[in-house]
Amino acid sequence: MSGFAGGMAILLDPYMLWVILSGTVLGVIVGALPGLSGSTTTALLLPLTIGMGPVPSVAFLGSIYCAANFGGSITAILINTPGDPSASATAYDGYPMAKKGEAGRALGMSTVASAIGGIFSVVVMIVAAPLLARAAYNFGPPEYFALALFGLSMLGAIGGEGGIRNLIAGAFGVLLATIGLDLTTGVERFTFGLPELSEGIGIVPVLTGLFAISEMLVQASQLHVVPERLALDAVRLPSLADFRKCAKAISMSSVLGTFIGILPALGATTAALISYSETKRWSRHKEEFGKGAIEGVAGPEAANNAAVGGSMVPTLALGIPGSTTTAIILAALLVQGVRPGPHLFNEQPTLLWAVFSSMLASNLIYLVLGLFAAKLFARITLIPDALLWPAVFVFAIVGAYGPDQSLMDVWVMLVFGVVGFVFRRFGFSPAPLVMGLVLGKMTEETLKQSLLIFDQNWLMFFTRPIVVVLFAITLLSLMAPLIVKVLRRAFRREPALDPLSE
Repeated sequence: MSGFAGGMAILLDPYMLWVILSGTVLGVIVGALPGLSGSTTTALLLPLTIGMGPVPSVAFLGSIYCAANFGGSITAILINTPGDPSASATAYDGYPMAKKGEAGRALGMSTVASAIGGIFSVVVMIVAAPLLARAAYNFGPPEYFALALFGLSMLGAIGGEGGIRNLIAGAFGVLLATIGLDLTTGVERFTFGLPELSEGIGIVPVLTGLFAISEMLVQASQLHVVPERLALDAVRLPSLADFRKCAKAISMSSVLGTFIGILPALGATTAALISYSETKRWSRHKEEFGKGAIEGVAGPEAANNAAVGGSMVPTLALGIPGSTTTAIILAALLVQGVRPGPHLFNEQPTLLWAVFSSMLASNLIYLVLGLFAAKLFARITLIPDALLWPAVFVFAIVGAYGPDQSLMDVWVMLVFGVVGFVFRRFGFSPAPLVMGLVLGKMTEETLKQSLLIFDQNWLMFFTRPIVVVLFAITLLSLMAPLIVKVLRRAFRREPALDPLSE
């Protein structure tokens, strides 16, 4: 209890409150700017935290981490440009809502779902961090391969109406994931002699092209259409009926996002994509997804923010970063002379409680900021297209070029802008392509690592209980549509007439 009291006491310190507030506001801003993600910002600001001390430095970086995921949803909803890769799934339904004049409704739901997911993951950290860390520690390459395979099995269900089109787009994404240097063999694949492609294709320029540039091309092809702007609805917040409708999506995605966040290297983007697929799978309104379903905003936002708290569990309890940003936070702890691991729970409980309380405070702060500023942000949709989209194009170029200062990333963005435009014209969804790109590399690498561990004997996969369970779940998810169809036919079949009854 002394650790709890000491950790919560930091919220009474004006300096610590200022640190958390400034980190939260900065996180929302950088999260909304395409290309300038939370991980990039924490890396840039890491040297500034050296003189702050362990508790303020971790509170500052942790607040940026929490708020950046929420900030990414702002531009994803308003201009179809995910400010952070984890907000890519939010754009699938958030932007169609904005086009229908419901930007305020989408932003309000994003704010509340993000806060609930973030607070849920912090509570899980407080209650079950040692147990969850031990479960994550049992995951090796075979388990990660099975989990990635489960994610790829959802390609037929995520986004769009046509399952075959989704599988084609997903396979294209997996193919794109193979570009670059193979870490196992050292062979360069599909680089065409360009050194810039040796490390693969960056997710930021791909997302910026698929969403922002393709939308700009769509808008350019509709210059003769006069858009109808619904100013009143654009600034309207979600109703109680909306929250009741999204309750199942938020609760399910919070649990799913926390679990995926605990597993090192998966991250918030994977959590959001899988959550979107599962939200659609269990929704009663599947036909609304991709056209402006508010559940399609609530699910991914709850999941990607829940993954933030989940990823801190292996970082603090095991010293294993759960994501890129937590790797930077881990470096900040090491610089401060703090060695993360199981001993932290006994030797420095006050520091752990300080981390928990600062992340909890950050979630509450951006909840208030988001609800009060949602109507203000929603008015961006009222800006004339002739002014809005040239500005979006400039920000997209800066966002693609910024992370690595590479012109190749700008060209990649432009190419995928055309790809996204063609996808839309022929009824393909970008969602499976993004999931294939995110999970493809992990699938390949973990398969190779697993076969090396098993001495090329693939039957050894079935000696791992967690792998067997994940394989079974994957098989059931693939067979679910067929099983449901057979059951429906069985229930709809009329009983045969008894000749003796006549």
